[in-house]
Amino acid sequence: MGQPIAVRTDFAAIEVRRLARRAKDSDQVRRLLAIAAVLDGASRAEAAKVGGMDRQTLRDWVIRFNKQGPDGLINVPAPGALAKLNTEHRAFLARIVDEGPTPPIHGVVRWRACDLIMRLHEEFGISVSDDTVYRALKDLGFSHVSARPRAYKQDPEAIEAFKKNSTLAWRKSAAVLRRTRG
Repeated sequence: MGQPIAVRTDFAAIEVRRLARRAKDSDQVRRLLAIAAVLDGASRAEAAKVGGMDRQTLRDWVIRFNKQGPDGLINVPAPGALAKLNTEHRAFLARIVDEGPTPPIHGVVRWRACDLIMRLHEEFGISVSDDTVYRALKDLGFSHVSARPRAYKQDPEAIEAFKKNSTLAWRKSAAVLRRTRG
């Protein structure tokens, strides 16, 4: 069997226990107590038992403690996979969603995820899933619920005239109903 890795000597067992009392992370506390046991002269098997781990795991934590000190005993979250859409892709998505589709050119009246995926593939040659596009749009502040599509080249004056006439007609019919009831 090989020799155990020595624990750094700039910390005494009492200091390590004091650090364990102040620590907020329970896993860090267990590891600090196991290292304090080693500094007190306990065997590696006994120290590992104190920390609720096996000897090999204790060895790995001693190596991290020697390199990084007490803060090295805190679990570091894994970085995860790299984002499929970079800032350029996101800016492109934001721009085309803001502008909206032109029905005669794009063949749709509102963007769907599959349309946006196709545009990303045409522009950048990347392939992403619906979830990736939805997540990116949410991060960019766009709502998943789309607005009702507006007809291409709709006449705003005709819309206002219709609103004025239909409101007036509704008021007249409501007044007639009130008179007949009572």
